[in-house]
Formats: sequence, structure tokens, C-alpha cells
Amino acid sequence: MKNRIMKTALVTCLAGFIGVAHAEEGIAGSEMGLSKQSVFDVPTPEAFHYHGVMPGGDPVYNRAYPGAPPQIPHSIELLTPVKAALNYCLSCHGNSAELSQPLKGKPTPIPVSHYTDLRHKPGAATKQLVGARYVCTQCHVPQADVAPLVKNKF
Repeated sequence: MKNRIMKTALVTCLAGFIGVAHAEEGIAGSEMGLSKQSVFDVPTPEAFHYHGVMPGGDPVYNRAYPGAPPQIPHSIELLTPVKAALNYCLSCHGNSAELSQPLKGKPTPIPVSHYTDLRHKPGAATKQLVGARYVCTQCHVPQADVAPLVKNKF
């Protein structure tokens, strides 16, 4: 049994040495990530512009896939950071759980699901956003004019 283990180890080492001797150089460090530059360089992102500048000026975007959160069709630069005590989204998108469907020409209302504690009291809507639902930018993102990092057919 000891000879068998020794032979297996010897064959494995020999195969490893042969593989190293015939190995290619590999992938360059500048070709490994999406940025196609060295991991030691400090990247400088390209400037971009949001599609819509002022709220209410752009049409509502289609959702990326069924069930996806709606996309924000305007800039949010002056509206962030979103905090529990200061949420500018509520000023237009409502602080009432009565509306569930957008009205033509009006901002999309926050849905009833955002006012419902699905863990502790499912089906009972409150007057305030529940849990971390006040951080709108956790799920909803504004659209900008940027080139995709990778090709995508999604």
C-alpha cells in the first residue's frame, strides 16, 4: 500500500512538472477585470449624464424584467442621500398607502407593499414606510447615458 501511495505521488508530481514546463504565460493583469487596466491603477470613471434632469419631464421607463422595481426617470443628485428622517422621494411619490396605480401625468405612487410589514403583520398597511423601504435607491435606480461594461443580451 505504501508503494502504491508513493507511485501515485510520483506520477502526480511528474505530471505537474510537465504541465508547468509546457504552460502558457497566462492572462496579463491588465486583462483580468472589466476595466482592462492594472489592478494597481486608480480608476477614473467617465463622466455621465442622466437621461432626465427634472422630475416629471421624462416618460416612465419599461421595467428591465417582469417584477423588477421601476427605474427612476430623472436625476436624483439633489435628492440624495435618502435617510429615514429626510426622504425627498416622499414629497412627490406620496406618503399615503391609498394609491396603488399611477395616474396619468402624476408621479408613480409608492405601492401598498412598501407600507406593509410582511414579516410581522402581513396585510396590515401602516401610515409610514416599513423597515428599510425608505431607502428608495436600494432598489430603484436612475438611468444614465453610459456604455455597458460588458455585452449583454438580457
